[in-house]
This record gives sequence, structure tokens and C-alpha cells, in this order.
Amino acid sequence: MITYDPLWKTMKQKNVSQYSLIKNFHISPAQITRLKRNESVSTHTIDTFCEILDCSVSDIMEYKKASQTDN
Repeated sequence: MITYDPLWKTMKQKNVSQYSLIKNFHISPAQITRLKRNESVSTHTIDTFCEILDCSVSDIMEYKKASQTDN
């Protein structure tokens, strides 16, 4: 399962809020909701977040085995 837990940590470290993503970078609230729910997003979206946050893909998402997410 892909999770976006690293995204929220990276955003905090870079002082980028969800509000800023919506207002300054024109990220749709629906995309943020999809990320919060660990739902699928396009590679274009991941690329956009890497650009905005000046980070790598591993700073945005990670793979966890399904058994690890049950904790």
C-alpha cells in the first residue's frame, strides 16, 4: 500500500501548509483529500509536489505492506 505520510512531515519541515498549496500553488482541495486518504494520485501530482517542496519522491510517499498499516 502506498501511503503519503512522509508528505505531511515534509510539508511541516518546509513550512508549507495545505492552505498555501491551495491558494499559492493551485492544488485542488480534492487532491489533498485523496492524499490524506492514501488514495491513488497521478505521477503528475507527485511530480508537482516534488517541485513545490523541492524534494524527492521518497519525501512524499512510501510503500508499506498491508500488515504494517494495521498497526
